[in-house]
Amino acid sequence: MASNYCSATASSMFLLFFLFNSSSMAALVQQQPLLLKYHNGDLLKGPITVNLIWYGRFTPIQRSIIVDFLQSLNSLKAPIPSVSSWWKTTEKYKGGGSSTLVVGKQILDENHSLGKFLKNSQLIYLASKGGHLRGSINVVLTAKDVAVNGFCMNRCGSHGSTRGPARFAYAWVGNAEVQCPGYCAWPFHQPVYGPQSPPLVAPNGDVGVDGMVINLATVLAGTVTNPFNNGYFQGPATAPLEAVTACTGVFGSGAYPGYAGNLLTDKITGASYNAHGVNGRKFLVPAMWDPQTSKCSPLV
Repeated sequence: MASNYCSATASSMFLLFFLFNSSSMAALVQQQPLLLKYHNGDLLKGPITVNLIWYGRFTPIQRSIIVDFLQSLNSLKAPIPSVSSWWKTTEKYKGGGSSTLVVGKQILDENHSLGKFLKNSQLIYLASKGGHLRGSINVVLTAKDVAVNGFCMNRCGSHGSTRGPARFAYAWVGNAEVQCPGYCAWPFHQPVYGPQSPPLVAPNGDVGVDGMVINLATVLAGTVTNPFNNGYFQGPATAPLEAVTACTGVFGSGAYPGYAGNLLTDKITGASYNAHGVNGRKFLVPAMWDPQTSKCSPLV
């Protein structure tokens, strides 16, 4: 069973917002309670190895952006607000606890061994190359020239788990730079729907990969808090709202449809961000639902 999610500008909930005046509707939405029900299943906690399967061609710089983001999740060296302070919200989920993510294997498949159009079954096959160990997440990352079933139509990434004795958690995120940057890389590109506010400058200078970071953050939070489809979510298990997808389109305080919220700005590059990472990196991470306040909590 896999949980799919779509980008901030393209989710059905976000589209509904466009039917109303942005500012007044945003106020209404903020007043509504948001509750992700705990379905008494296992959550991922403790040491977690993240194995990466790079499918298609990524430059060394692109790979370093993703790896630096993952290494930032538990780093205490970065200034506040940091990626690690964002990730610590996952510790508040009942049944979970501290989860330390460590980058494990990195497998390169630059020659598109399965072609340039992938089905869900092929994503799982690629994910299996990371191994079948519990306490790990195998993440498939597809390059900008790789099409995936449902990509840019109703999802930007997904996560799920296999069944049977060799059960493992997996996730997938695609690079939308060429195929649908307005769908899966907003707010770094003009949105496909709704108010056409100017795009933000990507903090690492790569619209596609900075968009992947947002979507990777989304699926990782979902994987840790709802790894086997019986953790935290709202709505039907086949299309759940999870830790981050319940907060669609919110990156900073004061966010409303078409506006990502109040963010930090790099004085030199003009890039927008809300979290510091390792090696001097800056990232934009989505708001996450806080179970202690029952609200979406952006970092800034």
